[in-house]
Amino acid sequence: MAELNYHHLHLFRAVAHDGNLTRTAEKLNLSQSAISVQIRKLEDRLGHPLFDRRGRQLHLTEAGRIALDHADAIFAVGDELLGTLRDAGRGLQVLRVGALATLSRNFQIGFLRPVLGHPDSEVILRSGSLAELLAGLETLNLDVVLTNQPSQRDATTPFVSHRLAEQPASLVGTVQRLKGSDDLATRLAKQPIILPSTNSSIRVGFDALVARLGVRPHIVAEVDDMAMMRLLAREDVGLAVLPLIAVKDELEQGSLIEANRLTGISETFYAITLDRRFPNPMLQRLLTPPAAGPPVVPAT
Repeated sequence: MAELNYHHLHLFRAVAHDGNLTRTAEKLNLSQSAISVQIRKLEDRLGHPLFDRRGRQLHLTEAGRIALDHADAIFAVGDELLGTLRDAGRGLQVLRVGALATLSRNFQIGFLRPVLGHPDSEVILRSGSLAELLAGLETLNLDVVLTNQPSQRDATTPFVSHRLAEQPASLVGTVQRLKGSDDLATRLAKQPIILPSTNSSIRVGFDALVARLGVRPHIVAEVDDMAMMRLLAREDVGLAVLPLIAVKDELEQGSLIEANRLTGISETFYAITLDRRFPNPMLQRLLTPPAAGPPVVPAT
């Protein structure tokens, strides 16, 4: 029995993803007829038509959808092998990390600390939106993505969400702003409040808290970047609702203090990886307890 021709499979996959034979031919610098001949040979080999040709439009048949799923898996394994072994000749282990642009820098350093500073290893750190980072993970340009929300897993995107740590949220501010002995409800009613944006789990919990307390807080800033929230709190713009890991240095130095622990409100941190046959050994060390992220910061 003749073996599968992977060049034919590659051309089929390219056309299936483009959805247009002309566009694929231009990208690959091949004639449309040459690509059509190769795809027909693949169809003959598989014994099923892969495209339903309606005029100039190509639509995948049921067999075509099955073949595309397998083709994606086959070529992903090849890309994974290249990505895993491309630095072997250098004798250097490389870990490519993507982090949500708004994620706590303290948390990122805490997670990466076990592999930082080794002479035979290098950490490449990129930041961006979750969509950009997951795309980099899928194409094997990243080994792991650090974020504060899990990713859904399905048959076409085999992401794995590793829960690293849960950080409690607190109301923090300067010593000057927190003079006196007001209770939580009074502080929330009297003081300007710096909040994360509405898509944050902390914000969801905070909104529920003030509703229970019957308080209408004066929101002076809504920020999706923890670093900026920390700076605004240090500048005494208001009291910030943050996980303590984000202001760890300020708490230790005394420039900010914890006013109230917000019971039941927390932020969970995740490492998202791809289900790979050749996982990065540096990443395996980070995801193996007890090195899976920094500990919860204690109350001050």
